[in-house]
Amino acid sequence: MPEDLERFIQQHRSEFEMPGPSPRIWDALEKELTAKQEGAKIVPLLRRNWFRAAVILLLVVNAGALFYLTSRKQTRTASFAPEVQEANMYYSSKINEKLKIINAYPVEELGLDSAARKELELRNDTYKTLERELQNNPGNERIKAALIRYYQLKLDLLDRILEELQSKKVTPDQTKKHYEAEI
Repeated sequence: MPEDLERFIQQHRSEFEMPGPSPRIWDALEKELTAKQEGAKIVPLLRRNWFRAAVILLLVVNAGALFYLTSRKQTRTASFAPEVQEANMYYSSKINEKLKIINAYPVEELGLDSAARKELELRNDTYKTLERELQNNPGNERIKAALIRYYQLKLDLLDRILEELQSKKVTPDQTKKHYEAEI
């Protein structure tokens, strides 16, 4: 079957070929194109597609800014000394454990106002200030020591709060049952 098709095409080849436009038409087109190119001061495609070009440019700029900001943040956290990172992981896990236990108690049982509860958070204003200073001065031993001391003081404070709650012999489950019984 393909042989028949090939043979048919070979036999009728002259019928498939069509003559192109006359040389006069080609000359007219060429003159028209050169006249338009001389008068055009900006790229014709840009004139028609300026909105698309603006959107693409905006996307490229946003992608570049996003890449710059994320790489900068990763560089800052990677610039911390390994001992600071290790201390951060250790104390953060301990503090978060204690905060989880304390947060299990009702707010009324703790006797802390909102400012004191905010101060109990791991990453409060003091922590953020120390972190910023460490980023600006990564080799400063005093700032590293201050950050570790901050963690130790925070852990001591949480231990004292837990000791006081336990000295009252009140557990989160008991207070929850007590409040449910009142309701």
